[in-house]
Amino acid sequence: MAPTVTYPELRISPLGYMLIIFRILLMLMLVLICVPLHYLWRLLGLRRMWPRVFLTGISLAAGIDLKRKGKRVPNALLLANHVSWMDIPALSHAANSAFVAHDGLAQFGLLKWLCDMNDTVFIARHKRTDVSNQANDIREAMSGDGTLTLFPEGTTSDGTANLLPFKSSLLGALEPLPVGAVVQPVLLEYHDAPDVSWVGDEPGLDNFKRILSRVKPVRLTVHFLTPLSGEELTNRKTMTAAAQRAVREAML
Repeated sequence: MAPTVTYPELRISPLGYMLIIFRILLMLMLVLICVPLHYLWRLLGLRRMWPRVFLTGISLAAGIDLKRKGKRVPNALLLANHVSWMDIPALSHAANSAFVAHDGLAQFGLLKWLCDMNDTVFIARHKRTDVSNQANDIREAMSGDGTLTLFPEGTTSDGTANLLPFKSSLLGALEPLPVGAVVQPVLLEYHDAPDVSWVGDEPGLDNFKRILSRVKPVRLTVHFLTPLSGEELTNRKTMTAAAQRAVREAML
């Protein structure tokens, strides 16, 4: 039986509410600056950059103090543990990454609009006939120096050694791997993980307010671990097992 997951009771001070308002204003300013520039860049046929600038700005506005360890490999699929909504702006900042998401997110217009701007690849888990199209989308996203991140836990965990099982089904569109692609495990180590993780039945808005009201920065170390090799790359099951093992060992 899985352990019961709890989260801190939401208590926000007057200073905390001031920080929330200030940080939301910064985020809105980023939207007003980055969205028009994104469409201008697209009109001119230039390489997309403003969605990543936006997400990097969101990570800074949210108070993330980010450090990197290890070397990020270009043209890689990153398999990372999943702790918070902050993982996405943080990895965009640390790795200039796009993301793989389940197609349920595409049902929400505003969210899909934001995801599309950042080259998100939507995976239809239950539509086997779409696998070839999804594989092409993934190969395109990983072409050149492209980096793509997938969270194989499928949901968020508490950021401690209670790592959830990595689901090999999420890598179904990656069999076989694109030529020249690299699979690299990543550990997201939040130094105050119990205080920032989004777990249990905590409402998303409460978690958002709890993080933005923090006076202390959210300290995060992104560990780029050794890429998978040899028999670890045989199929999706060996990839997920090897990645989970690497992330778990790095936690200890």
